[in-house]
Amino acid sequence: MRHDPRLDLLAQATERGMLRALDVAFARFLAAQDPTAPAVLPLLGALVSRQQADGHLCLDLTIWRQLAEEFAWPSNWQALIAAAAADPTSLDASILVAMAANQVSSGSPLVLDGSRLYLRRYWNHEQRVAQAIGQRLASTARTPARLAEQLARLFPATDTDAPDWQRIACALAARGAFTVITGGPGTGKTTTVVRLLGLLQTLQRNDSPRPLRIRLAAPTGKAAARLQASISTQIAHLDVEHDVRASIPGQVDTLHRLLGARPDTRRFRHDSGNPLHLDVLVIDEASMIDLEMMSAVLAALPDDARLILLGDKDQLSSVEAGAVLGDLCRRAEAGHYSADTAQWLRTTTGDQVDAWVRDDALALDQQVAMLRHSHRFGAGSGIGMLAQCVNAGNGPQVHRLLGESRTDIAWVDAGAGRDRLAELVLDGGADRFAPRADGAAPCGYRHYLQALRRERPAAHADAATYAHWAHGVLQAFSRFQLLCPLRRGAWGTEGLNAQITAILHRAELIDASREWYEGRPVLVTRNDYQLGLMNGDVGVALRVPDDNGELQLRVAFEVAGETGESGPRIRFVLPSRLGERETVYAMTVHKSQGSEFEHGALVLPDEPSAVLTRELLYTGITRARRWFSLHGSWPLIGQAIEQPVHRHSGLHEHWRVPG
Repeated sequence: MRHDPRLDLLAQATERGMLRALDVAFARFLAAQDPTAPAVLPLLGALVSRQQADGHLCLDLTIWRQLAEEFAWPSNWQALIAAAAADPTSLDASILVAMAANQVSSGSPLVLDGSRLYLRRYWNHEQRVAQAIGQRLASTARTPARLAEQLARLFPATDTDAPDWQRIACALAARGAFTVITGGPGTGKTTTVVRLLGLLQTLQRNDSPRPLRIRLAAPTGKAAARLQASISTQIAHLDVEHDVRASIPGQVDTLHRLLGARPDTRRFRHDSGNPLHLDVLVIDEASMIDLEMMSAVLAALPDDARLILLGDKDQLSSVEAGAVLGDLCRRAEAGHYSADTAQWLRTTTGDQVDAWVRDDALALDQQVAMLRHSHRFGAGSGIGMLAQCVNAGNGPQVHRLLGESRTDIAWVDAGAGRDRLAELVLDGGADRFAPRADGAAPCGYRHYLQALRRERPAAHADAATYAHWAHGVLQAFSRFQLLCPLRRGAWGTEGLNAQITAILHRAELIDASREWYEGRPVLVTRNDYQLGLMNGDVGVALRVPDDNGELQLRVAFEVAGETGESGPRIRFVLPSRLGERETVYAMTVHKSQGSEFEHGALVLPDEPSAVLTRELLYTGITRARRWFSLHGSWPLIGQAIEQPVHRHSGLHEHWRVPG
């Protein structure tokens, strides 16, 4: 192959960790496609590819100096990129780049939109998402008849003058085709959506004998199962007519199931040519949805359907490229409501939101509601205060909280923490917490393994009894979870799972002399459509009777979206049938999204890492309901607090129209 001097810029880039082999291969492809292209283009292509792998939708040329410093770009890279950043339109000379301003129609692999350079596929996804949401925002807002009356029924008056943000969220969603409801842990997102569905079905009942076709979804099986359990409990106590309650679905699907995922393809059965059969779609844990998935959802949504997104804007963004919920909620904290919206809310709900009115109100702002009061974490909750301080970037206050003796949070600094891993794994390091008034104490993995043995059914028990036992074991396992930021290394999931397995084996709680043993918890890491298991589903290996009554090892899963007579349906799977899976005593924080645990323990690595961010720390903390343990050195904790995530995209620029 003839030497191409333009590729000399990439020499040793992979060895230094600046680029992946795939990024360099893409640069070589670009150089081969246009031998006359400027020398900077293959380099820019490689950098765009790398940015996409890091979760960004584009390479923003206006911040090239920041990126150069962050990744220690060589000086010869910087000189070329500085010239391109000074005059981005110069890139239009190559057939490799299409200009967004010229109504892109060519097959160029790169698209330049202002100062942002995209891989074509992601520019297309961004445009489709922006257009679909924009069309819904432009729909004529109509106040349904009797809306104020029904809101008053679902949200009885209280003594406080503070705005009821749950009521506000329901009101905004009732008048629009697109709504975002965001809020931290315990702010009542699920409670709000149950009341909203009751409200929508009641309003529909006034206009039509046909109830709304409502579907509920979440990005992962775990998130779907959690939403389903919560909704099923709350529907029974909803103050609406019996037939309205009956018309609110209790089943929650994963997005892949909802759209009809096809094996070995990125396409879904439902798309613009075969839309979903529904009137309302509610998606929980929307922070986990990447741009490509959001594009697929919007393409499959009927034009007249209502879309409601729920999620915590401050959690980690999706593993894949994009931060859709973050882009949608950039202005949620300050409200940015227009005077007209404030007046409408005052008339419809009685709530005063004048403090959140802004002159620069946009159409999107009018359909975003932020829930601001946590019902889970009270004023004295250490977990709640810790999460707030991390989210605010207040390092000194975080350090103070961690140093206090509290009933719900415990910090073990790096040195002692490594020696006390066994203590944490077995019993949750209970001695590190101040005693609770109710006598409750955090647990570790000893708890579920003892429950497994203590509550085992008799050998001749029927299938329903074994399913009930399996459900109890899964519930007991989910009380405690050890979390970490990384997959690789001694303090990543791979190293920690090996260490924990050895600790439990030495304590004679498991027999890990072979790969599969009773009590082994596993995480499915790739969708398996034949088994009906999704990425993120967690199961535990148990000995249960086969068709001949012989006890055999099977992995028990609680199946999202399926219920039996006595609760969630349990599916038993032969270990040999499971495809990609891993032991899950330790789970990455990313994989834990959509889950909650009574006791969550976050173990940080020994060395600094780019993945240690404010959002990761916040997400790890807020997985815990009653107790939270943090194992790691203060310098690394402080680094995470000072390192918020900024994903580059142009999505938020698309709705800059007055509200």
